[in-house]
Amino acid sequence: MSGHSKWATIKHKKAALDAKRGKAFTRLIKEIAIAARSGGDPEGNARLRTAVAAAKAVSMPADNIKRAIMRGTGELEGGQIDEIMFEGYGPGGAAIMVACATDNRNRTVSEIRHIFSKNGGNLGGEGSVAWMFERKSQIVIEKDKATEEQLMNIALDAGADDVRDEGEQWEIISAPEAHNAVVEALQKTPIATVSAELALLPKSLNKVEGKHVNAMIKLTEALEEHDDVQNVYSNFDFDEAEVSA
Repeated sequence: MSGHSKWATIKHKKAALDAKRGKAFTRLIKEIAIAARSGGDPEGNARLRTAVAAAKAVSMPADNIKRAIMRGTGELEGGQIDEIMFEGYGPGGAAIMVACATDNRNRTVSEIRHIFSKNGGNLGGEGSVAWMFERKSQIVIEKDKATEEQLMNIALDAGADDVRDEGEQWEIISAPEAHNAVVEALQKTPIATVSAELALLPKSLNKVEGKHVNAMIKLTEALEEHDDVQNVYSNFDFDEAEVSA
């Protein structure tokens, strides 16, 4: 049974295209570099281990992973990357969290604020919407890559909580501490993943209606397209009949 928003499904389809265009690589390289600041050995650095697993899940070359780690540890030159989390509301009142990684904090704050205001949203203060989300392991797999029974057998045995039917894709949800075990279990099979990451999932959905539906989609897409944005999370849900072509 589906437990996620239709916008999340749209986002996952877009993620598959982004992977082909290389945007997913850029996002993951930043995450690896940030994680490696706490230590370049994945075995002793849980966040780095998760980032490397996500990179391998989208077939990132080992050399790219190695260079990203070396940048994070300072063995290769590169600007300091900072993390920023924005919280706010979109048209119709849906909550939004935007995770960014940037080498120019002031620029990113200004540009994200502009995207919100230009598209009918409002930035909130720290903690304004974070309580509506929970961190979970989220692995997305296209329907034609595996059956539900296959994924149930693999994922649940590895410690996953649930396998959800999200239309054209499967979504495996686990507690954060089970993430690496589930990813490693899938890597032992021929099953390809669209994405594998620790995500902020909404505890409940906010139904948006009327003109706010397309305005909300426009805002989330504008945020996703920004170079510094790593992820956009929302509790946005809607009726597909209200989406303009």
